[in-house]
Amino acid sequence: MCGFLGGFFKEQKNAVLVNDALALIHHRGPDHSSFVEHQIKGNFLYLGHTRLSIIDLSDSASQPFRSKCGRYSIIFNGEIYNYKELGEELKLYGYEFLTSSDTEVLLYSLIEWGVECLPRLIGMFSFVFCDHQDQQLFLVRDAFGIKPFFYALHDNELIFSSELSPLLHLRSDAVKPNLQRAYDYLVHGDYDSNEDSFVEGIKHLPPAHYFTYNLKEKTSSNLVCWWQPDIREDSEISFDDAVSQLRSMFLDSVRFHLRSDVPFGVALSGGVDSSSVVSAVRYLEPDFPLKTFSYIASDERISEEKWVDLLNEKMRAVPHKVIASQEEMCAELDSMLLMQGEPFGGTSIYAQYRVFKLAKESGVTVTLDGQGADELLAGYSGYPGHRLLSILETEGWGAAHRYAKHWAKSPGRSYSLAWQYLGRIKLPDWLYETARKKMGRDFRPCWLNADYLRRKGVVFQEKRAPLSKENKGKRVKEALLNALTGRGLPSLLRHGDRNSMAFSIESRVPFLTLPLAEFLLSLPENYLISDEGVTKHVFREAMRGIVPDDHLDRKDKIGFATPESAWLLDMADVIRGWINEAPALPFLKRDELLKEFEEVVEGNRAFDGRVWRWVNYLRWCTLMGIK
Repeated sequence: MCGFLGGFFKEQKNAVLVNDALALIHHRGPDHSSFVEHQIKGNFLYLGHTRLSIIDLSDSASQPFRSKCGRYSIIFNGEIYNYKELGEELKLYGYEFLTSSDTEVLLYSLIEWGVECLPRLIGMFSFVFCDHQDQQLFLVRDAFGIKPFFYALHDNELIFSSELSPLLHLRSDAVKPNLQRAYDYLVHGDYDSNEDSFVEGIKHLPPAHYFTYNLKEKTSSNLVCWWQPDIREDSEISFDDAVSQLRSMFLDSVRFHLRSDVPFGVALSGGVDSSSVVSAVRYLEPDFPLKTFSYIASDERISEEKWVDLLNEKMRAVPHKVIASQEEMCAELDSMLLMQGEPFGGTSIYAQYRVFKLAKESGVTVTLDGQGADELLAGYSGYPGHRLLSILETEGWGAAHRYAKHWAKSPGRSYSLAWQYLGRIKLPDWLYETARKKMGRDFRPCWLNADYLRRKGVVFQEKRAPLSKENKGKRVKEALLNALTGRGLPSLLRHGDRNSMAFSIESRVPFLTLPLAEFLLSLPENYLISDEGVTKHVFREAMRGIVPDDHLDRKDKIGFATPESAWLLDMADVIRGWINEAPALPFLKRDELLKEFEEVVEGNRAFDGRVWRWVNYLRWCTLMGIK
């Protein structure tokens, strides 16, 4: 796990400037930092890297890493867990290795197999591969976007980085907001769902994409998608065979993710996913001194401590717990915002931040996490609207009625709620907008300068995932596909990457491998969600005998929940100050925003996520110098 930056510029960059940019991602790689400069026909290529040593701790594995022949070099952030197997195969082609690092294996895999090696990589990665002879860069991001990749193309120059701040430092232009992203976030809570960042002119390289940059011609290729989720159904596999195969595949994935030359632990929320990771580690390593790290809510109504304690006891794990307060969050919000780099969704992300801080204080460098399971196994509430639509399209109203009754038996659910979920995805856009407005979610709230945004081309619409005719009867898997690549998983992975890297910790996600994703997305929907509405059905059965039944049979889910409304309302004076000291933005009406905030404080308007988004966005603008 590391950080990188660089670019191709018309003029030479001062070494102090480049080193200062690298210092902005020192937390991503505190063990080594360096950059190289290459002059190409009067232009300048920079490749910089900060290293967090995880596999092969020797200096010989530091980056930028160059091939023995000198033709190729790479800067790489992430881990390739099957590097040993790939290395053995490459030896058959005559390759000799000077290190035992995954970086060298990745470099020679690219040399030998080119882009065809990407689907073979079990891991998380973003990297820049340079062919010095052909004078071409190959810029790549992993299938799920676990590792970040920012870039900007302007005036025949290219800049790239693992985080936003170093790129802005190298670019040295005024920081302007992306107005469409600002609207999407503030009004609809939508972020990290496409290639646009919150800063105008800076893009995310989308998950499972790459592009090339020709250093001679100063031109870039179009983005190329190197992997796409496939939801075509394998109707031949029986449920029992799916259970057996999934059990084997998940244990194999956890086994790969345990490869490390430094201490590791597991982030444990108490839910099925993180409990399964802990239990799988104990199953594979019966005598390993296993550490877990958990956030415990002070409010017993949203606390998972009972489930955390039960699992730690049964798995003979050493528990580490943290309780966070509103005062602590207020004090650390600026630091967390700077580490996140962009606005984010809610205070639960602070709970995760504290878990990684605790892991760092406990001497751990690598953690395993259950992220991604909900998006592959139809977790959360089980995508009831999509499941009902699938049943309606294949079995009719009677079957849908029976399913809704079964689904409603779990905590926090009701029969009518199931049909409301269906209505939300089936309503036409105009009626959906009308319904949202009646619920107090106006698409053009009074605190927005809608005229200004309209002149700037902002679209006043919530981006809803389309329903394709080709996916009739597969609506849950269609929704999972959208959650994997659009609104859903990308933002969660961003939170985890920035929060872990803030404390120089590598967070690994064993659910997110191509073999697991391709297998799970090929299963019939009723394997993912049972006819009784039980989510993650096939996975719960696959983990019987490894995970305690009490955990597998849970029907509630809390996670790292925080008392957000209480925290923010207790901070009312601080929030007023932050709103008032934020830069004047022509698309926001400060007086109207303060007026609506006072209505929330006084109890005359319901609290919702917009309050946090106001605070988060305006504080981010202040810290980043947004104009």
